[in-house]
Amino acid sequence: MMIDPVLLLKAYAIGVFPMSDDRDAPDVYWVEPKKRAILPLDGFRLSRSLAKVIRQERFRVTANHDFAGIVALCAQAAPDRPSTWINGPIERAYRHLHAIGFAHSIECWEGDDLVGGLYGVAIGRAFFGESMVSRRTDASKVALAWLVARLRAGGFTLLDCQFMTDHLRSLGAVEIDQADYLGLLDGALDGVALGTGRGWLADGSGAAASVAFEPLAALPADGEDASGTSPLPPSLTVPGPVSGQLIVQLLTQTS
Repeated sequence: MMIDPVLLLKAYAIGVFPMSDDRDAPDVYWVEPKKRAILPLDGFRLSRSLAKVIRQERFRVTANHDFAGIVALCAQAAPDRPSTWINGPIERAYRHLHAIGFAHSIECWEGDDLVGGLYGVAIGRAFFGESMVSRRTDASKVALAWLVARLRAGGFTLLDCQFMTDHLRSLGAVEIDQADYLGLLDGALDGVALGTGRGWLADGSGAAASVAFEPLAALPADGEDASGTSPLPPSLTVPGPVSGQLIVQLLTQTS
């Protein structure tokens, strides 16, 4: 089966997302949790030890450099996760969303080895985290720290984590009712409408425009020339390396 990208984006806009029962399951179902985990962007818990790992740049961190690799890594079985909900149709759907500019990844590297990271979907001022993975100690924490810092710098207001876990709670995530979540979602999507091109574009009317997706080149990865483009969101697609020291500063500064 194929998940229509328009349907997928509209689902996010009303607080719904897809899952499957198993990596090899053929079907996809839609989920709307009664309790929703979010990570307040001013509430990320940056421990001294994690700040040290980030400053020392133990991992080389990139954005949108290997989106397909991160999705594939998240879909792999591991001793602590023998099965995942990312089946073939879901994997293809998010690779499509990345190609047209809606899905983004943060990657952590150890040399040439991809050892952790995360991916999700950006619409308006909301980022919907889909999955994160760690094959080295602290890799997923570092990726999430970089994501939060970039979202804060880019003016985002909502980081959706879907379901609460002990790992997310330790980093500052909180659980709220679905009704409260929808209120935050409405605020994050206020004044934007889904249109053609790289993202959600304001049309002045507040009404959702019809969608006619055309194949687009993937958003520039770190280190690539972004001249002549208008990537959305800039906080996830800024070209060139960002230092660990800057990430720590972004996470610790107060508004």
